[in-house]
Amino acid sequence: MTRLSERLVRLRGLFPKPTRFLALVSLSYLLHLCKFLARFLLSQILPAMDNLFSDYFSDDFDSSPYRPHRRFLQDQDHHRDRDFAALERLYLLPYTWWLEAENEGDRGDAVLYTVSCNSDSDSEILLHLRKEEEPHNNIGVSARQYALVPEGLWLRALKRYNDFNNAVKDFGSIPYEEESLPDLFPLQVKIFVSWETSSLVAKISQKENVADFYDKACDIFNSTYNPVHIWDFSGQTTQFFLNDKSRLPNDSPGQLGKEGELALAFGDLLRKLWVPGAAPIAPRTFKMKLANFAPQFSGYSQHDSQELLAFLLDGLHEDLNRVKRKPYHEVKDADGRPDEEVAEEYWRNHLARNDSIVVDLCQGQFRSTLVCPICKKVSITFDPFMYLSLPLPSTTIRTMTLTVISTDGITSPSTITVTVPESGTLKDLIGALSTSCSLRDDETLLVAEIYRNKIFRVFEDPSDLLVEIRDQDKLVAYRMQKCNEPSPLVVFLHERLAENFGKERFENRLFGIPLVTRWSSISCGYDDVQKEFLKLINPFLMRTEDVLHEYDKNDGVNKRVSEDDELGDATNSAAIGNDADSNSGTEDGIHSSTAFEFYLQGIERAKIIVKKPLPQVTTLPGKLPVVVVLWSDKMLKMYDTYLLDSLPEVFKPQLFAKRMQESVSIYKCLEAFLKEEPLGPEDMWYCPHCKEPQQAYKKLDLWRLPEILVVHLKRFSYSRYFKNKLETFVDFPINDLDLSTYVAHGNSQSSNRYVLYAISCHYGGLGGGHYTAFVRYGYDKWYDFDDSRVESVSEDMIKTPAAYVLFYRKI
Repeated sequence: MTRLSERLVRLRGLFPKPTRFLALVSLSYLLHLCKFLARFLLSQILPAMDNLFSDYFSDDFDSSPYRPHRRFLQDQDHHRDRDFAALERLYLLPYTWWLEAENEGDRGDAVLYTVSCNSDSDSEILLHLRKEEEPHNNIGVSARQYALVPEGLWLRALKRYNDFNNAVKDFGSIPYEEESLPDLFPLQVKIFVSWETSSLVAKISQKENVADFYDKACDIFNSTYNPVHIWDFSGQTTQFFLNDKSRLPNDSPGQLGKEGELALAFGDLLRKLWVPGAAPIAPRTFKMKLANFAPQFSGYSQHDSQELLAFLLDGLHEDLNRVKRKPYHEVKDADGRPDEEVAEEYWRNHLARNDSIVVDLCQGQFRSTLVCPICKKVSITFDPFMYLSLPLPSTTIRTMTLTVISTDGITSPSTITVTVPESGTLKDLIGALSTSCSLRDDETLLVAEIYRNKIFRVFEDPSDLLVEIRDQDKLVAYRMQKCNEPSPLVVFLHERLAENFGKERFENRLFGIPLVTRWSSISCGYDDVQKEFLKLINPFLMRTEDVLHEYDKNDGVNKRVSEDDELGDATNSAAIGNDADSNSGTEDGIHSSTAFEFYLQGIERAKIIVKKPLPQVTTLPGKLPVVVVLWSDKMLKMYDTYLLDSLPEVFKPQLFAKRMQESVSIYKCLEAFLKEEPLGPEDMWYCPHCKEPQQAYKKLDLWRLPEILVVHLKRFSYSRYFKNKLETFVDFPINDLDLSTYVAHGNSQSSNRYVLYAISCHYGGLGGGHYTAFVRYGYDKWYDFDDSRVESVSEDMIKTPAAYVLFYRKI
């Protein structure tokens, strides 16, 4: 009874003096207290009988959000008291509050973890914990630090804190007063190991926490730019794997594991294929079993053979994995150690969790190097791979035609044709245009697509792919002065009165190429708008004799005006037009307020009035401000509207023109895959030295090669607007693929040479197609497998532009 006495003494310390305590509670609360005490004692003395009492004693004796709703867990080793502590629930508390509430008896060594959050689900928050090796050197006390404590310590600390603040108002499990706990929001967490990331994870579940506390946790941990730290005072994170008593999530088949069903179905299919005298087989049973696990492969639609292969290899690996309880290994930084040592450590850790015939045959290892562009911090990791997905670098040159329109009011529009790489980017196009039109250092080009006399989209990102621009699109490059101060662009659209055929009435219709200027040039009102517009259209102003010709041609049928009036109007208009830069703000002659009408276009349209400020209109998000210009009949005759309407397509294919077959070596594909390149804005790397996300440079190298090398040629490209298939002919070795020059591990004793034994081919496009295969079998003979038809083929027939997935085995 000595241990029981000690526990009773410790339990007595949890509560205030009896006289003070009993005076504050009612009889019903005393009954709940007695039940709680009885349950606590029985769970400590007879943990094996805990389930017998869990149904009898209710958990509803306290509705306080600060009290944990505890259910005592059954332990397999009842004679070991410390095992119960390992199963005790954990709570996450603000670190600053814990420092105030803890006493000397609660203090102990704490382990510091840096937290990265993954909250794809609305019902739970996953915190990935990374251990800090030297926590006390750089980490101070801040509001973004939290303490991980067991339930018993948390209850005692809360009781002491409330006693200190004289906050005993009501009795739940531990009395509290909300005013005295303004910053306290305890969160119940569970610790486990994620097999996907090989990291320690703390899970905060919505159903196990108070709603307000969970919402606050979502706001805190979803902030990716401010690191969060957790101090573990429970010891569970370090003992989680040492005592080997906690059942890991990977004891059962993994996320891709199908309890052996997928492996059995695949094995049954292989037996049917290789039985002597077998006939062609339609693998309906295997497909049905596969579709049960991966619904994307159900039905009769076309599927990607590489995606099917990737899922099948992953599923077979999980079904055949010899590791049933996956250990946790802390990922260590290289810290200047030799690459050979670090790579071997990564590979051992990987094999400790993944041990199957699929790993033995099909998995290799990359060396991945990240370099911070700011502090030059270098991070090196070694990651496994199952196959190589190689891009197809294009060697084809594409011809593109654009119209360059200057905003200086002098230079006439010009049509320029440039050549760019077919798989190039907007940066390549602007570079070619800049050279062709002799762009000055103080000028810039704005490329836009025009559709139905409006700007359909503006190309701003230099990394935009040119494959997104179709041959039938119409592009304009606006040549503008660089602006030192940011000023939004504004677009001038042209309208004229035109007859609506069949309805015997006139309506305003758009025409011509939109013109672009900066908002700062028109911000003062009507005079600025008119002056800027006359400046932009000045290059389209016709000469006097052209104006006379237009009058004779267009007005001879309906009406005749005197030759003197025509000459006078044209001369006056031309004179005013030529002075547009200096005196276009004045309202004289033809360019009066009736020559052009200006409207500011947003969700609504408002007319711009002379000598009044610009009206206020609501513009749609992401849209440029628009000024609609209504042209009068006289102005339409004064300006070359044909030139204003001329806009060629990007490329006009010649009739019966035959394109050259593009060819690229598989080694060039591999070099494109391994070359150093910056990460995209959506894939930024968190630099541990800068303490913020950076667009680092990434470089991949081959380090360890598998016995079976699967090479996927990325023929399908996907953009925001359409999908495309590359018909590039890839020249690949059949009998001697030598990767020695691409393997960074110089001391490797393994062979780096491969021989081809199978090819998966795809014919057709994305909308529909057909798969066949070439297979080497027997005495180095090649066979063509096309559904139920199999025939022998010569080796020189297996290289085609349809090659999609290549299968090599090591020599």
